[in-house]
Amino acid sequence: MGSPPTLTISNCYMYFFERQIVNQIRNSGGLYFRYIDDIFITINWPVRHLLKEVDRWNKFDKNINLSANIGSTVNFLDLNMENQDGQLYTTVFQKPSYEPYYLPFNSIHPLHMKKNIPFAILLRAIRYCSTFESYLNEREKLRMALLLNKYPNKIIDQQFNNVLQKFKIIQP
Repeated sequence: MGSPPTLTISNCYMYFFERQIVNQIRNSGGLYFRYIDDIFITINWPVRHLLKEVDRWNKFDKNINLSANIGSTVNFLDLNMENQDGQLYTTVFQKPSYEPYYLPFNSIHPLHMKKNIPFAILLRAIRYCSTFESYLNEREKLRMALLLNKYPNKIIDQQFNNVLQKFKIIQP
């Protein structure tokens, strides 16, 4: 990854680079989010105008090159967002290179660490899936991945139920 201050220095660099862009987006009623080197912008501009602005922003600094991915479906980090006739739908996104490997249950790690994995990945599914159907599909994919990693059904069910209880979710 490099030396320890690399991330901090790059975040400072991006902060000064993006200030004008953030102000322009916010003043136009849009949203701007950045995580390290991934940027997500949603704004109601004509496509031609947005592409022109991206070209202009690319002239701010020769070391940074922004590219536009314009459409009704976009992936940002591990979230898939889709605009279907003005309705926003979200699901968990996995890159094409995704492999369903988690910490194997038969590893020497402490039990509390292994129990946290089903809890955390189901919590992500609940947070990311905007429909009950997409949540159920994601939950079953997670269950299969955990079984492939030798997690006992009892632990999976127990941790899935712990998530639901913690957030007072009543499942039909």
